[in-house]
Amino acid sequence: MFKSAFDGIHRDLFTDAFAFRPLAPLAPGSRLLRVVPRRLRRYARWLPHAALVAATGFLVLQGAGEIGLLAFPLVGVPLLMTLLRPVGAWWCSVGAIFFATALGSAVVIALGVHVLVMMLVAMRSRPRVAGEMWLLTAVIAAFFVVFRPVVGVDGLFELLVVSGVLLFAVLAVRLLRESRQQVVAQTAVTEAERSRRTVLEERTTIARELHDVVAHHMSVVAIQAEAAPYRVQDTPPELAAAFVTIRENAVAALTELRRVLGVIRSDGSDAFDDPEAPQPTLAALDGLLANVRGAGLTVERVTTGVVRPLPQGVELSAYRIVQEALSNVLRHAPGAVARVELSYVPVGLGLRIVNGPPDRLAKPSPGAGHGVLGMRERVAMLGGEMTDGPTGDGGYEVTAFLPVSAAEAAA
Repeated sequence: MFKSAFDGIHRDLFTDAFAFRPLAPLAPGSRLLRVVPRRLRRYARWLPHAALVAATGFLVLQGAGEIGLLAFPLVGVPLLMTLLRPVGAWWCSVGAIFFATALGSAVVIALGVHVLVMMLVAMRSRPRVAGEMWLLTAVIAAFFVVFRPVVGVDGLFELLVVSGVLLFAVLAVRLLRESRQQVVAQTAVTEAERSRRTVLEERTTIARELHDVVAHHMSVVAIQAEAAPYRVQDTPPELAAAFVTIRENAVAALTELRRVLGVIRSDGSDAFDDPEAPQPTLAALDGLLANVRGAGLTVERVTTGVVRPLPQGVELSAYRIVQEALSNVLRHAPGAVARVELSYVPVGLGLRIVNGPPDRLAKPSPGAGHGVLGMRERVAMLGGEMTDGPTGDGGYEVTAFLPVSAAEAAA
C-alpha cells in the first residue's frame, strides 16, 4: 500500500515534473464566450491567460515594495509557470520558500505564493495530485518547525489548514463542473441514441407495412405468369419457359420477402400479428377522421384536384402521415380545430395538416416525442419534401409533398 502511494507521488510530482503542458484556451461553447460579442470571441478565449498575467504583475509590483527585485523570481516565476508547466511551477514555489528562508526575509510572501500555485495546479490536475502536493507541503512545514525554528515561519499549522480548505473548495468546484459536463454529454448521447433508435423503429414499421404492398404485386406477377400460357393457343416452348421462369422468380422473391419480414418481426412486436390485414389507403381516411372526431377533435377535410388512385406506397405513407399529425394534435393541442388538405396534382400528392391554438393545457404525453421523425422517414423514402413548425396564431402545421413518377401514375 505504502509502496503504491510512493510510486504514485513519484509518478505525479517527480517524473517529467517540468513537462510542457500549456493551459488550453476557452472552449468555443464556454459560457463566458456567450456574453462576449462574436467579433471578440477569438481573443476572449485567452482571457484566463490574460487574467493570470495581470494578477501576477499586480502581485509582483506589490512585493517589489518589500523585497525589491526578488519579487519577480519569488512571485512572478512560479505563477507564470503554471500556464506552461504546472507541476514544475509547484516545485519552483517550493524552491522559493527555501530561498526566502535562507535570506531570512519574504517568507510569508513565498508561502502565500506557494498556496496560490497549489490552487492553480489543482485546477488543472487530478484530485490525487492536489492531495500529494498538500502532503509534501506538510512535510516541508514539519521540516521548518523541527530544524529551522528561528526563520520566522510561525503559524505553519494554520497555513496548512487554510491551504487544505482552499484546495478542497477548488476540487469541489472542479468536480461539480466536470460532473455537470458529463451529465450534459451523457444527456446528448442518450438523446442521439433515442433518436437513432426511433428512426430505426420507424423504418422497421415502414418495412413491415410495405411488405404487404410489394408482396401483393409479386403475387399478381406470379399468378399472371402462371395463367398466361393457358390464354394463348399453341404457346411457343420458349415463351412458356419464359413464363415459368418469371413465376419461379416471383415465388422466390415472395419467399425472401417472408423471410426478411420474419426477421423484422422477431422482436416480438404484436402490432402486425395479422399478416392478412390490408394496409390502409386514402380510401380509409374518412374512417380515420371519424375516429378522431369521436375522440373530441374538430377536424375538416378539403380535397383539391382530380382524385385518382395512387401507388399503394404513396397512399399508405399519406395515410400514416395524416394519422400521426392528428394524433399529435390530440396529444399536444387539446380543443384545437384541425384541417386536413389533400391536393392531387399530376406529379404527386400534397398534404397539409394544420391546427389552431389549444383552448387548454395539454396533459403530459407518454409518447417518445419523435412522431415527426417517422413522418420525415416516410417522406424521405418516397423522395418527397416535408416541413413542419408553429403557425403565427399559436397552432402547428405539417406540409408534405409525395411525388409520383409518370410510370407509377400509369401503372
